[in-house]
This record gives sequence, structure tokens and C-alpha cells, in this order.
Amino acid sequence: MPDAERATVEGHEAAVIADSVSRIFGPLRAVDRLSVVIPRGVIYGLLGPSGSGKTTFLRMVVGALRPSEGRLWVFGTAMPSRRVAQRIGYMPQAPALYPDLTLRENLRFFGAVYRVPRRQLEQRIEELATDLDLLAWLDHPLYRFSGGMVQRASLAVALLHEPDLLVLDEPTVGLDPLLRRILWERFRALASQGTTLLISTHSMDEADRCDLLGFLRGGRLLASDTPAALRALTGQDSLEDAFLILAGHPVLPVEPSR
Repeated sequence: MPDAERATVEGHEAAVIADSVSRIFGPLRAVDRLSVVIPRGVIYGLLGPSGSGKTTFLRMVVGALRPSEGRLWVFGTAMPSRRVAQRIGYMPQAPALYPDLTLRENLRFFGAVYRVPRRQLEQRIEELATDLDLLAWLDHPLYRFSGGMVQRASLAVALLHEPDLLVLDEPTVGLDPLLRRILWERFRALASQGTTLLISTHSMDEADRCDLLGFLRGGRLLASDTPAALRALTGQDSLEDAFLILAGHPVLPVEPSR
């Protein structure tokens, strides 16, 4: 593994480098010797079923968990690191917001945690509330929000300090198709501005929207490449069939309709 400070992928400095990373809980290897390099400015998707290790790996990337084995760098710094954590935005699967506080109060609280200057914070709150269609709800408590609104509020918190790396754990679970499309348009805009996005999903449709995709099963990374390259590698037309092939499951032929 080259020096993380100088590591590049196709001419771009890497955002995340994992070198044989494992996380062990008692007898369970939740993540098992995972190695991957994620370049800057891309949307990297982790696709896998529940219990495949997606959330555990994301928590190591943001510094919430320390690897049991192996090494992990974010922007050239070994994790966990408080300094680098300030450059990361994290949206967990279960939003960690305060339902009795208004959206504005939640954003001010987390803005203080991220040390965003007060004047800049107020401007940022207005911008994010506008972008995420929450402006009319800024001064309402979160317990009045729908599930989709809470998801958008959680994304606003993750974006408050304009992070270089945005880590999203199943960000569109339970959302309707229109809202999913709106959020993915936002994700693509962020990537075009140079933000790196690391997104976990079990949706094949969303996986196809990623620039790069890793198939995860049983804590192991089965393959990592573009969606098109993964299809070509397995000779399959769909990502679902490509995943089944890489996971060692036969793909049943589809009988022609009569």
C-alpha cells in the first residue's frame, strides 16, 4: 500500500483508502479484510443485504469505530481522527435529531458542534432549508415532520459544515420515488462540485446511479468497479444478477412468456 498522503486513483487524490480492514465483535467478523480505494469527487455505493457490514464499514470511515485489524485513511490521515472528522458529514440510518426542537434549533445546535461561525451558520441554514424544501418548516418541532421530512432534515445537518466527504447510510429508505429522485439529484450536484459521497444501499436502482460500486456480502467486498464493468465482468445484464453470480448463487433462466 503506498503512502496514503500520495495515493492517487487515475490522477485524483484518494478520499478513502482501506487496507485489509476488519471489525470484529466477539466471534463475528462484521467486516472482513476489506480493501478499497475511493477517489475524490465520486459517488461510491456499497450494495449489500442487511447484515453485510455496510453500516459497520461506514462507522469506521467516519471515526465512530476503530478497525480491529488493518488500516484506514481518510484524506491521507489514519482514522479515527478528530481533525478529519470535521471534514466529514454523516447521515446515519436512524436520524440522530431532537424531535422536541425546531428544525432551526437542531441546525443551530449541530452547527455549534461543527464550529460553524454564527453568521455563516444562519446563512447556511436558510440555504439548506431552501434547497431541501424545508424553509416553511424551519420553526416547527421535528415531531410534526413526516418521515421524508426528517430524512431531509438529517441530510441538512450532514451538509451544514460543507463537508468534503459525505457518508450516507441508506439515505432513501422508506421514501417515495419522487423524493428519492430529488435527493439523488442533490447527491449528483454535490459530486459535481467536488464532494465525495459514500452511500450504502440495498436498492439495485440506486446502485446503478453510482459512479463506482462495491458488492458487500458477509463482511467481504466481492468486487468493486463501475456498474457497467461489474455487469461485463459477470456477463449479466442486471446488477442483481451480477451480484448473485459474484455471491456464488446461480442465476435462474427466465422462461419466455407464451
